[in-house]
Amino acid sequence: MNTLHRSTLLAVAGTALALSLTACQSDSGGTSSSRPTTSVTVASSPAAGATTAAKDTVTSEAAGSAASARSAGAKGSTGASSTGATGGRGTASTPVCAARDVRVTAATQDGPPYTHIVLTARNTSGHSCRLTGFPHIQFLESHKQDVPAVAKSKPATPVVLTAGAPAYALVKLSDGGIDEDNEPVSAFSVQLEGDSTVVAVTAPGSDGIAVDPAKALTGYWTPELRNGADDF
Repeated sequence: MNTLHRSTLLAVAGTALALSLTACQSDSGGTSSSRPTTSVTVASSPAAGATTAAKDTVTSEAAGSAASARSAGAKGSTGASSTGATGGRGTASTPVCAARDVRVTAATQDGPPYTHIVLTARNTSGHSCRLTGFPHIQFLESHKQDVPAVAKSKPATPVVLTAGAPAYALVKLSDGGIDEDNEPVSAFSVQLEGDSTVVAVTAPGSDGIAVDPAKALTGYWTPELRNGADDF
């Protein structure tokens, strides 16, 4: 009986020990499996933060680049406008147009009867120049006096011609009456103010023009013909 009882006790003790070890191993395994989950969660948080920071950096840099581009564009636009305005006004260093700088032509205006012609002086020099005063015109060899200028046609500011640009002067030939002392003119001379060079200008029309020296008048050089100031 004692031997059997001892064997039974040993068996019970062994079973209890086995159950205890199994429980310990189970607890150890549960703790091990939960750690990777915690580790992954912690590792993912910095990555998400870095992504957000990177996005913020890119957005900030893009905004800065856009602002710089807008600023550069605004400066460029202002500069272009300013340069254009300055070129149009001209400066004291802009040379006065000489006869060699322009090509002078004549065309009839209105009519018939053709009582006026328009002189065009086009800048052919390739650079800007100032066209001052009025054309000094002599129609006939028998009348050496320059055609008088009409004061009201004088522009308020000097005429600055850029390369290729024209200026105009209206010229009265006669009153258009049949009793006038008109003379035929096929060519006439023009001088620019400040230049003694004589420019020969061909009169418009196949038969030339009819001029009454006593009635002839000329306007000043202007960028365009103006109603009122150029009516004479």
